[in-house]
Amino acid sequence: MKSFPEVFEKAQSYFLEKINNEEITNIAYNLWISSLVPLKLDGNVAYFNASSDFHANIINQNYSKIIADALSEVLGFQVEINVAVQSTPSDEEDNDPNKRREELEKSFSNAEYDYTFDTFIVGRSNEFAHAACTAVAKEPGSTYNPLFIHGPSGLGKTHLMMAISNEIKKRAPETNIIYVTGEAFANELINAIQQKKDTSQFHQKYRSADVLLVDDVQFIAGKESTQEEFFHTFNQLRQEGKQIVLTSDRPPRDIKTLEDRIRTRFEWGLIADISAPDFETRIAIVRRKSELLNLTLTDEISELIANKLKRDIRQLEGCVKKLKAGQHLMGTPPTMAQAQKAIREIISDEQTSPITVERILNEVGSVYGVTAEDICSKKRSAQISNARKISSYVIKVVTDMSFKSIGMELGGRDHSTIMYYYSDIEKLIQQDNQVKEMIDDIITNIKS
Repeated sequence: MKSFPEVFEKAQSYFLEKINNEEITNIAYNLWISSLVPLKLDGNVAYFNASSDFHANIINQNYSKIIADALSEVLGFQVEINVAVQSTPSDEEDNDPNKRREELEKSFSNAEYDYTFDTFIVGRSNEFAHAACTAVAKEPGSTYNPLFIHGPSGLGKTHLMMAISNEIKKRAPETNIIYVTGEAFANELINAIQQKKDTSQFHQKYRSADVLLVDDVQFIAGKESTQEEFFHTFNQLRQEGKQIVLTSDRPPRDIKTLEDRIRTRFEWGLIADISAPDFETRIAIVRRKSELLNLTLTDEISELIANKLKRDIRQLEGCVKKLKAGQHLMGTPPTMAQAQKAIREIISDEQTSPITVERILNEVGSVYGVTAEDICSKKRSAQISNARKISSYVIKVVTDMSFKSIGMELGGRDHSTIMYYYSDIEKLIQQDNQVKEMIDDIITNIKS
């Protein structure tokens, strides 16, 4: 061996064996052990540099023996571990706000994880969906086809879908896997039709997939041309034994304006739901994220976060990131008071998150195959006029803006015109259940 770093490199096979035997996790290895900087071997003492006191303490408390054993196996004699800490930056560097922000952003990026089954935390709320996804990834097209996963936003549906993709790519790299959101699928088709492009390219793209992953498929509901296209794509892929995986914020039966022929096909395979994580799963998520961020949280703080933020994973991870930012700027570990403040901010931010008029116009426009610009224009085709009336009604219901303000948003129309639109749609809803279901779906999509 020419150098101690080469000895440490040689020891990696030992760590991989321990990972395979589940004696240490891949996350722990990547986060703590592989990030050590080997310095020198002096007699039987191996010296390493750690990135922080916290990093050094984690190594000394949990991983010093496994590192010593790995080096001993390579060198043929017993080794002791000495972990030092990198020198601290100068006061001037420490007070540089740009440098501190860059360091914080780097720590956030280092804490991102691949969407794999290994990084998905399994609990009672998602274990059935997780098992179904792993089965699909092992034998795509032969079991649970289609696989339909439903549940509220932020619970890991996209993570599972990406885990399927990553697992299949690992087993068969040549597999043609296409991931698309329901909204992107609809918009891509609408653009092709509006620009009078040849849609054969669109057909070829999706119907040549070996695995088709469609996230938030509820967004195709109510869009006639999109549902027609998706129906034929679905049929061809399934007849050829290709795997289809779909996610939605609700089960097929609750997507009101989904055509019956498509709803029936969604129910052909397996339907798996994901619900809000239970307390134990929330605790595991908080601890995993804090480890990735090199952040020490007391049990009391972890339990407080898990008790107060129950809705989804994004809330939990967002709270931990806020505490990491606070520690980075203040230089002290998070306190209970800081955790309570971070929790209040997250709940308050989500309660006041505004829904924009632009978002509403785009959603209504995609249903009618027109653009937001069309709705706000002076054009008077039946399709655009209907979209304009529906938009006026939905804006009023969702935002409670004044009729005058809505008129200004819709191309400077008079408030009396908007009042007429609203009244007209209100009457239509009472008379036509299909229109009511369509508007209900539009509002649900906008809010989700």
